[in-house]
Amino acid sequence: MTKNYKGTIAILTGGGDVPGLNPAIRAATIRANKEGYRVLGLRNGWEGIMKIDRSKPIEKQNYCQILSENNVKKIVRSGGTFLHTSRTKPSKVAKGKVPEELREKYSADSNDLTDEILKNLEYLGVEFLIPIGGDDTLSYGLRLHDEGVRCIGIPKTMDNDVPGTDYCIGFSTCVTRTIEYTHQLRTCAGSHERIMVIEVMGRYAGYTALVPAMAGASDRCVIPEFKFDIERLTELLVKDRKDNESNYSVVLVSEGAMFKGSEMTFANQTPDDYGHKKLGGIGDMVSFEILSRSSKYNKGVPINTINQRMSYMTRSGQPDAIDSIVPMAFGNLAIDLILGGESGRMVCLKDGRYDHVPFELITQYDKKIDISRFYDSDRYRPHYLNCLGMPLYIMTGD
Repeated sequence: MTKNYKGTIAILTGGGDVPGLNPAIRAATIRANKEGYRVLGLRNGWEGIMKIDRSKPIEKQNYCQILSENNVKKIVRSGGTFLHTSRTKPSKVAKGKVPEELREKYSADSNDLTDEILKNLEYLGVEFLIPIGGDDTLSYGLRLHDEGVRCIGIPKTMDNDVPGTDYCIGFSTCVTRTIEYTHQLRTCAGSHERIMVIEVMGRYAGYTALVPAMAGASDRCVIPEFKFDIERLTELLVKDRKDNESNYSVVLVSEGAMFKGSEMTFANQTPDDYGHKKLGGIGDMVSFEILSRSSKYNKGVPINTINQRMSYMTRSGQPDAIDSIVPMAFGNLAIDLILGGESGRMVCLKDGRYDHVPFELITQYDKKIDISRFYDSDRYRPHYLNCLGMPLYIMTGD
């Protein structure tokens, strides 16, 4: 790139990492460069912009780097995010997380550093911003759009629960990994004739459990959208085990799933900057309860369980084919919108076609599974209905 560029586009990734982020960064960078734009990579998500040092040139910034085809062309071979990430909300920064040089100015227990973000973006010469993330990351992008920053969002989350799009970067790889690892674990469940409980991601939406179950990864699944009866689940799994000639059964448990009469299970009580406590442990509880209750349905003999938490395994490693192709298209579409003078839009997939929607959609409703249409709440498994005209993943249409 020469200094005679048309303008400056900045890209950041926020929230949890997923495979597919690097292909989106690469596609947007290469396309923008070819159109005559300089591209800046903002490191560590919103936290990085908060920590820009306005006394230093771009080349000496710790949280900013100039992107070019040369330094992004190989990043598609790996998962995660080349730009690193954080779970930071600049409009609600705890006192201890305020950059040291700003603590005299911002000393409340909770601080809105949006003015500093705007000044830092102006200092870097950013004219267009592409935040890549889930509804938390993108909701702050909406805030910046309302403040006058020209933003184009790209949806990313393995839970696939960003409103306004049928698909989010990371979801396909998560489903692929879940199916693959579940089938691998069958050898252990079958060898010991046990009931296998597998906890998967999914805080508020159960797509990461229900779609693999639809593909045959498990006999049953429980999801956040419907509180389940552990007695009924145990009964079903014991029957599944009996009906299986290998004498085992499998249930997928979303991390946000809840017993009837209870709330979510948390690994700890410390919330992140968006107010989310770390989930984890529902699989342990389900496994224990099944072991305790199984003898009732097995002639008085308890059935041992295998308890496995997928956790970060489903968001690690290189992206699958869909999470290599869709991010490429999303990255290019984001540049198309910038070239067309658009702002306040989020790229998306709707009914199998690439499109874009207003940023405001991400805060207007929650995207969850339609229980009445796609989930058998008595048998704890997907409905297998007519797929004619449905999206690629059947139940992920928005």
